[in-house]
Amino acid sequence: MAFIKEESEDVKIEETFTVKQEDLQEQTGLIEENEGSKEEKHYVKIEEKTHLQTDGVLKRRDKNRFTCTQCGKSLASKCKLKIHMMIHTGEKPFTCTQCGKSFNQSSNLNHHMMIHTGAKPFTCTQCGKSFNRSSHLNYHMRIHTGEKPFTCTQCGKSFNQSSNLNHHMRIHTGAKPFTCTQCGKSFNRLSHLNYHMMIHTGEKPFTCTQCGKSFNRSSHLNYHMMIHTGEKPFTCTQCGKTFNCSSHLNQHMKIHTGEKPFTCTQCGKSFIQSSSLNQHMRVHTGEKPFTCTHCGKSFNCSSHLNQHIKIHTGEKPFTCTQCGKSFIQSSSFNYHMMIHTGEKPFTCTQCGESFSKSSFFYKHVEGTHGHIAVVNTS
Repeated sequence: MAFIKEESEDVKIEETFTVKQEDLQEQTGLIEENEGSKEEKHYVKIEEKTHLQTDGVLKRRDKNRFTCTQCGKSLASKCKLKIHMMIHTGEKPFTCTQCGKSFNQSSNLNHHMMIHTGAKPFTCTQCGKSFNRSSHLNYHMRIHTGEKPFTCTQCGKSFNQSSNLNHHMRIHTGAKPFTCTQCGKSFNRLSHLNYHMMIHTGEKPFTCTQCGKSFNRSSHLNYHMMIHTGEKPFTCTQCGKTFNCSSHLNQHMKIHTGEKPFTCTQCGKSFIQSSSLNQHMRVHTGEKPFTCTHCGKSFNCSSHLNQHIKIHTGEKPFTCTQCGKSFIQSSSFNYHMMIHTGEKPFTCTQCGESFSKSSFFYKHVEGTHGHIAVVNTS
């Protein structure tokens, strides 16, 4: 058992973790070599204790750079090269005593230990939010400053992180390097593949403490919780309508701007959302990829399947607080609530009669006035 103490201006962390004695000696050797690298002129030698093939592993690109022969990456010192080589060898000598996870650098272990200790020493002076890494604080600060230094050369869109720009570029290149081994579907982000895999495994690790409903994403659980709390923190500046997530507000704003950027190449119909276009394309292809395991009925979108499944399970998650009646769909619940509130948002511009459902409104206009209706919501 060895004790390593790391100190910096901002953080002082002292943690105990297991390191093989020979690995500790190797790390000490790396530091000594790094300190002596400035005096080195033309000759480099790596001891066999580095666990690397000494012949041909290290070559000098120039007198100030060290190049890995495995991948061609160039590094500023022998110390950094040796740490880099652990990526190729898989060596991870620094192990967390709490959970057993291993790392190739002591600094990474120290950052990891903050998960167990809960330490978040880097605090935003603007809003008070704290982080366990200074780099995370730096990214966060761009929310306040609005800085987006990474710009796409194809369309001019800017991002506050280079990783987000790299992901965005795959939209232009069409690259989807992450492929599901179960069904062959490909994704442009590893995280999207991981979420997709939960469809096959059925894993839903995030459970609502109010009603027991489970989700495969923590963000989906957070949005769901707003159903119980009634929280809708995102407000439209045009009409005052509120939403429980920012993406819904962004989609709603396109109603006011009239923006429909996603166009069908088959019939020219345009849509506000790419998902709506993808669903529409199945009208042309006839594709119905979502199949009920209970009765074999297929659907062209997952939401329709989810609604259908509730017929088999008997689930009716939307309950009226006025009379206790329950519904399968939130839309049915919303229509029902208008009975209690007396709300009739669809008004005929011809005669002034109002209706609680758009379908009733259309029937009235076509049957009474004999022409196609234009919805006017009051």
